Amino acid sequence: MQPIQVGLIGFGFSGSTFHAPVITQVPGLNLTHVVSSDPSKVHRRLPQVEVLADPRALWDHPDIGLVVITTPNDTHFPYAKEALLSGKHVVIEKPFVIDVAEADELIKLATKQNRILSVYHNRRYDSDFLTVKQVVKQGLLGTVHTYEAHFDRYRPEVRIRWREQDVPGAGVLYDLGPHLIDQAIQLFGPPQTVWADLLMQRPQAQVTDCFHLILGYENGLRAILRAGCLVKAPGPRYQVHGSLGTLTKYGMDPQEEMLKQGMKPGDPGWGQESPEFQATLSTTVQGVEMQGTVPTLTGGYETYYQQLAQAIRGQADVPVSAQEARLTMQVISAAIVSAHEGRVVKI
Repeated sequence: MQPIQVGLIGFGFSGSTFHAPVITQVPGLNLTHVVSSDPSKVHRRLPQVEVLADPRALWDHPDIGLVVITTPNDTHFPYAKEALLSGKHVVIEKPFVIDVAEADELIKLATKQNRILSVYHNRRYDSDFLTVKQVVKQGLLGTVHTYEAHFDRYRPEVRIRWREQDVPGAGVLYDLGPHLIDQAIQLFGPPQTVWADLLMQRPQAQVTDCFHLILGYENGLRAILRAGCLVKAPGPRYQVHGSLGTLTKYGMDPQEEMLKQGMKPGDPGWGQESPEFQATLSTTVQGVEMQGTVPTLTGGYETYYQQLAQAIRGQADVPVSAQEARLTMQVISAAIVSAHEGRVVKI
């Protein structure tokens, strides 16, 4: 089959780090066009592509089958809408959109146009999360009652960039929240309730730079999700407690740092975490107390685009459906209401 030609909108950190290097390594996808205001930056990394100044030039291009949107969050909805109307399949960098109403409109439009609409929840393919997911699914912890996941950083200075300015869709709830929320939903399904504390901890902060969410489930399970910008020495990335045991995992999946260093999927060591960060497991198996480490699975962001290419050809399910991404937007919207009104919000 002919490769699916891809047009990438945006070549900032997300487009140049998380998308372009991955797309170019996936058989069946051919990145041919990039929309950017800085052609020289694009051509230093991708000399073979054509650089366009206006995303609308992609809509009328007959050979482009897939449009990938990595521009600021408040542009996701209008760009995706125009791309779908032009007959393109669409991938949107997380978060999906700004609110649930925009998500619903795009989902209906994608159905009408018979086109795939997907959101790049790449942290489903993190080495650490895959390992946690495997342990939970194997039942080694018994019935999970407490799940805690952190995405902490130390960035005491507010940088001059749209993600930290007072604009729609900015702040860590929209930036890191989708990762943690989507992972929790992957493990336990949609929550019944949401409680949220949204903070601006840094003196110059204009938008939320710290959040603490508690997702509630009918069986008593609580998923505690936290991210902040003032954590000098992070604690565990994951702690999962169940009726039979506890799993504790430190460290961060290495793929982001690898991509920053110029590595790509397929390179030696790609997606492999250092053994020192292996999770520790304390559990009971058939009445016998057991303690030890759990080998970390290999991560692979390329898995998303491999499955997407197959889905476009009708050979596989969409890796992250728009309906799944909508659930994450529901939780974000509920979290904003919860923090504003100081109450638990039912989904």
